[in-house]
Parts: sequence; C-alpha cells; structure tokens
Amino acid sequence: MRILVFQHLAVEHPGVFLDFWLDAGHEVLAVELDEGDEIPALEEFDLLVAMGGPMDVWQEDELPWLADEKRAIRRWVGELGRPYLGICLGHQLLAAALGGEVGPMDAPEVGFTHVDLTEAGLADPIFKGFPPRAEIFQWHGSEVKRLPEGGVVLASNAACATQAIRVGRHAYGFQYHVEITPDTVPEWRDIPEYAASLEKALGKEGAAALEGETEARLPAFNEAARKLNDNLMAVISPSNA
Repeated sequence: MRILVFQHLAVEHPGVFLDFWLDAGHEVLAVELDEGDEIPALEEFDLLVAMGGPMDVWQEDELPWLADEKRAIRRWVGELGRPYLGICLGHQLLAAALGGEVGPMDAPEVGFTHVDLTEAGLADPIFKGFPPRAEIFQWHGSEVKRLPEGGVVLASNAACATQAIRVGRHAYGFQYHVEITPDTVPEWRDIPEYAASLEKALGKEGAAALEGETEARLPAFNEAARKLNDNLMAVISPSNA
C-alpha cells in the first residue's frame, strides 16, 4: 500500500503508526505542508492520512496552503472515494473540507480524558474489540461544531461531542491522539502554542507531570493504536471494497 501523509508540523507525525506501516511493508510519503512541500498526484496513493498542527482550519488567509489541502481532502474523499485517517487537526480538516463547521472550544482539552463510543461507534468496524469507554490522550482547543453531510459521530464526551467521526464508508477522523510515542510530550511542549494550552488546561504542576504520566500509560495507548490500525487495514482491504 502507498500511504500519503499530510503533516503541518515536523513533530506531529504518524508516531507509532509509522512503525506499524513500515513493518507491514507499506510505502509512506510525508509532505510537510507548512514548509512548502507540494501535494503530489493523489491517484498514486491508497490511503491519505492528515496529522495535527498548531494552526486552525480557518486560517487560510495567513496559511494559503490550507485551502489547497482542503481541496485535496475533498477530492480524495468525495471524488476518489478512498480511505482517509485524520488525527486532531486532520480530523477537523475532514469535517471542514466536506462542508462541516469547526470552531474554538470554551477551554482547551489537554491530557487524559475518557471518550464514550456512540451506538454508531459500537457498531463500526474501526472500533472492533474496543470497550464502550476508553481513556485517551488529548491536546486541542478547537472542535468540529457541525458534521458534514454523511458524517456520523462514533465517539464523544462532555467536553467535545465529536471525538471520532466517520464520513461515508471509510473516511475517519479522531480528535484525540492515538499515535503518541515517548517523544510526544517533550517535543510538543517546546511548541509555544502547545505549551500555552498545556498550562492553561493543567496548571504548572499538571503540565510538569504530564510526561511521566504519559509514559506510564504508553503500553496501553500503543496497544489501542495497534488495534485501531489493524481495524483500519481490515476496513480498507480489497476484500471489503
């Protein structure tokens, strides 16, 4: 499989998913859109993945490449009908590109929270083998306010109603971070926008403790990531086309 990854910040990469994909023999091409990389011909790829970033989906005036990215996502999902995985900003871009609405939250959601699968989520193959409620890792200050046409909420919580969505048959978005590695917290904490939201959400003591608390949870988080990846690959396998 050839996987195209849209990145918006060098330290926001596919994380543990990259290990899974390379181990499985897939070819991965990452384009760093914030650094001016051009979007290649979409037809050459089998899966499109869009990662997170400190920018917001509506900042097209300051970041014109966001408009190009949305057009690419719209074409990928709407015209080509190929599978998509979006995480955090990539989740929001899926909704925005297809006619949904994204806006700021009242307060950022950072650190460990829980999400509950909806009735649709419990029935969706992407969550096969997952419990109805799971602890997850968050770092965001915006959310999907309105779904695009054909969108379904798969997971939710009190702070953010659209924690996971599916659009159509196999375009998935996850507001929370399933890809994290031991480097995630220390690398993201060095980004000014992320550091500000971290301290606002958790306070100085909570922010200082986050790295150690994340490390303790990494085995469980990575196991969940592997299960999610296995489910995604089963969903998009040729036998299910």
